Amino acid sequence: MMKWTLQKTLYRTAHAVTKPLLNLVKVPVPELLSGPGSVAQLPELISNNGLQHVLLVTDAGITSLGLANGLLQALEKAGISCTVFDGVKPNPTIENIESGVQVYQSNRCDGIIAFGGGSPMDCAKMIGARVSNPGKSVMKMRGAFKISKSLPPLFAVPTTAGTGSECTIAAVVSDPQAQEKFAVTSLKIVPPYAVLDPELMLGLPPHITASTGMDALTHAIEAYIGGFGTSFTDDYAEKAVKIILEDLETVYLDGSDLERRNNLAQASYFAGLAFTRALIGYVHAIAHNLGGMYGVPHGLANAIVLPHILDFSRADCEHKLARLAVIGGLGDTSEPTADLSMRFIEKIRDMNRNMDIPTTVAPLLEKDISQLAQRALKEGNPDYPVPTLMNQQQCEVLLRKLLPSVENTAG
Repeated sequence: MMKWTLQKTLYRTAHAVTKPLLNLVKVPVPELLSGPGSVAQLPELISNNGLQHVLLVTDAGITSLGLANGLLQALEKAGISCTVFDGVKPNPTIENIESGVQVYQSNRCDGIIAFGGGSPMDCAKMIGARVSNPGKSVMKMRGAFKISKSLPPLFAVPTTAGTGSECTIAAVVSDPQAQEKFAVTSLKIVPPYAVLDPELMLGLPPHITASTGMDALTHAIEAYIGGFGTSFTDDYAEKAVKIILEDLETVYLDGSDLERRNNLAQASYFAGLAFTRALIGYVHAIAHNLGGMYGVPHGLANAIVLPHILDFSRADCEHKLARLAVIGGLGDTSEPTADLSMRFIEKIRDMNRNMDIPTTVAPLLEKDISQLAQRALKEGNPDYPVPTLMNQQQCEVLLRKLLPSVENTAG
């Protein structure tokens, strides 16, 4: 107990030192094209940058759906050559990134389009980082601010409303041999340009709409309840939460609702602006490690873990959760904050249930829980400014609630 008390003191001291330093960091904001059909404006933007041959980084699923066909035709019409690298795997690996680097170099590309969900975004960022920093391996970029040279021009075109990667300083890389994920963070990998076109999201399957939307909600909530928030990040987090609570379930049921798709694309971007400045928390730390060990999709893992972490930390962020409840139309300020905060968490459970998100993690094994907890806390402590600090035993207790053999009566 004494040891844990000392550790908590050290972690909170680290947070107190980090927060003012973090506020001094000026994170770039991308130049934005947004609204239905906005991707059609991208070739002109690329041309204005003087580029002649771009690499479009995406995955085979997007290629098979033909989602990028309109853009490819528009690029050709504008006289811009484009090589497609559609070998991005879910949770891109170092090998995956290096393959993209080879394609970029062999085709003498001079810019990159990231087209897809979080995996193509992360892969494209790291391809650019490797191209402009050839002497530094991906592993040497692991951690914070280790990329010295600016990337080639990078244009981010998300096809899901979830990761917010089009405006963040992070890329997540998988190491299959170690069965873990790690983050690369740098101001250099914020895309200078982003396109939010909801028409690209109309064909998303309902389960992808659900998990990516809950990913964006997690970004907004963790940025909001953590200790590094500012008026800027709080404002964008509140906007994101309001939209997602109002629109996500409707779009899950009717994926053709273009106006609400557009709203969710904006919400994902707002949440990205918030968490890339205020950071995330234990939901992400656990989700990253469930993804690294078992390949659980990131948004799905976040959705499953989120209500448990909010239960765990509710007492220390009750007023903030209550504020989000009011913003989300779940009550008014005349009600007790305890009631509002619990209602907000119950709303998240309701959303998960209504969108067929499970309450447990199917591949999770009891024998892995100790290692998962250790890895999650290594990621989270002291880097994430969480409202309530968690130790190994507490993390293991939480993870056991996610075991498929456990009947999760709380959900």
